Amino acid sequence: MSTFLIILFILAAIFSFFNGFHDSSNIVATIISSRAMSPRKALLLTAFSELAGAVFFGLGGAAVAQMIGKNLVDSHAIRIETLIAALIGAIVWSIVTWLAGIPSSSSHTLIGGLIGATWVHAGLLALEPAGMIGVLLALFLSPLIGLVIGYLFTRLVFFLARNAHPRINFFFNRAQIFTGMALGFSHGANDPQKPMGIMALGMLLANYSPRFEIPWFVILIAAGASALGTGIGGWRLIHTIGSQFYKIRPVHGFSTQVSSALVIFGSALIGMPVSTTQVISSALLGAGAAERVNMVRWGVVKQIAIAWLVTIPITALISAGAAAIIK
Repeated sequence: MSTFLIILFILAAIFSFFNGFHDSSNIVATIISSRAMSPRKALLLTAFSELAGAVFFGLGGAAVAQMIGKNLVDSHAIRIETLIAALIGAIVWSIVTWLAGIPSSSSHTLIGGLIGATWVHAGLLALEPAGMIGVLLALFLSPLIGLVIGYLFTRLVFFLARNAHPRINFFFNRAQIFTGMALGFSHGANDPQKPMGIMALGMLLANYSPRFEIPWFVILIAAGASALGTGIGGWRLIHTIGSQFYKIRPVHGFSTQVSSALVIFGSALIGMPVSTTQVISSALLGAGAAERVNMVRWGVVKQIAIAWLVTIPITALISAGAAAIIK
């Protein structure tokens, strides 16, 4: 392997770690806040489920990795240094948002990083418009879908449980063990495939591989790093998601996890990368609004939404700077 390819693999593993570190807050926040499980058990269960989902879908075709590695940039126009610069921008912004306690989207950081680095090294014409537009649409539409499904599913749960005994909260608590596993599995099916696609593209650019393919060791690197980050958990972000939107009860956690898993798992099946952070947060808002709209602290939501909107342009600028230095 060339030095640049080794550096790319290291950065991809770091990116995958922060991806799991960030997104663990979204997956386990409702479980912890509704007191369904202890924080450490919830994180370990999620990490195991995510590892299983990443390996299973990685070996099963890696549709999201194919989209990231083959349909966003022209592989004949860029260099492996372009991918390195893109990952640098994504990692820097992930660290900044973690320190600030703001949930951020690893998908947005990676797309922004690719745009900025490609712009410097090859020009914007090296971006594949069809693939880029499709991914951007998926990233911006998936939170709206999560919000709607979270709202409708929670309304359905309230309707079905309208005459239920208060002990039904015990069911919602215990059910979150299984819905949390499903959500962790769906996250593993989508998010770790993004660095898989970057590493596979880097192998092609470095002439280490004759064609674009996802070897087993790439799957293990991305899946293992993401599961490790999830197991450690971003506690600042868990606090933001779990306590600042509204007071989460077991029914909210149950509905949020089911709704989010459906959206993320469906996106993985069709090969579209989505932001787990945005989908889960939006589904959580939908679940809260289904009970009472004014129970949600919309000021906090506004701050997080602004952070989401600026992620792509900021990471594009950071990666463009890194690309210029490398160039």
